[in-house]
Amino acid sequence: MNDMTHKRLLELKSSFKNFNVAIIGDMMLDGYLWGDVKRISPEAPVPIVEIDNEFFRFGGAANVALNITKLGGNAMPFGLLGKDDNASIFKDLVNKANMSGDFLINDASRPTTTKTRVISADQQIVRIDKESKEKISEELEQTLFDSLKNNINSIDAIILEDYNKGVLSENLIYKIIELANKENKVITVDPKFENFFNFKNVTVFKPNLKETEDSFGRKINSKPDIEKIGFELLKKINSKYILLTLGADGMAIFESGKQMEIIPTKARKVLDVSGAGDTVISTLTISLLAGASISEATNLANYAGGLVCEDAGVVPIEKEKLFNHLFSEAK
Repeated sequence: MNDMTHKRLLELKSSFKNFNVAIIGDMMLDGYLWGDVKRISPEAPVPIVEIDNEFFRFGGAANVALNITKLGGNAMPFGLLGKDDNASIFKDLVNKANMSGDFLINDASRPTTTKTRVISADQQIVRIDKESKEKISEELEQTLFDSLKNNINSIDAIILEDYNKGVLSENLIYKIIELANKENKVITVDPKFENFFNFKNVTVFKPNLKETEDSFGRKINSKPDIEKIGFELLKKINSKYILLTLGADGMAIFESGKQMEIIPTKARKVLDVSGAGDTVISTLTISLLAGASISEATNLANYAGGLVCEDAGVVPIEKEKLFNHLFSEAK
């Protein structure tokens, strides 16, 4: 899969630094409660988990921001938190990760989006979600956009990370993309179903197979199906590139006037796919800023996504780990 030379990888690695990347979207907190199950509750036929470890990690758009930081970039997360204890935990994680919290807005009308997993013997027993999917107010939307606009000169790229939790409205998406194109900024998108066709005129649009099937209302069953829908999507949203992630089958790149290119997945021990998409969009964006071609950037992103699948839970890719693995296979 990695057909880049050692020299080329060294060039790219040396350029993975000091880029300012704005991540705009649904900020989340992932909570983990680890413990042992030794008995069943007398109140109901459910296990009693005796918790002995509790910790929090970034999720959603916040995990994308963390990936950017771990790859050597400067992450600038834009989004909403509640006015609750989990917001304080989130901001503490922001400080520890050396990220800026200046563009995070506290909104008392909604909770901090939090997904708490209860785990015993390496198995998830239950997940508890605390969130609001209501669209943000026009006032908050304008505040987010003004913050972005006021800092656009110091931003190298924008990642739109949509989990359909209400932050990225159709209007905000349009205004951000218009601003980014006016200022000649790289803009990459990780979409979800609700706003799927609203992300027009971006640098890279990165849906997965299921999101694409759901949005077009038809199944993708073969390589010709992939090719047809990829170019149809490219034309419909007018992005520079489409990067369609295919799960175990790798990734397909679409560019106007060129043939579809498929980047196969390298066989790995897959322990947990959580957060792999966040790693892919982060690595792709930094790679493009570092001067990689779309094919090179996709190869790096594909490899990085595979590496994080070897770890349990949502974890970011580390720059050194990524390139050390790539160097070991370089020509």
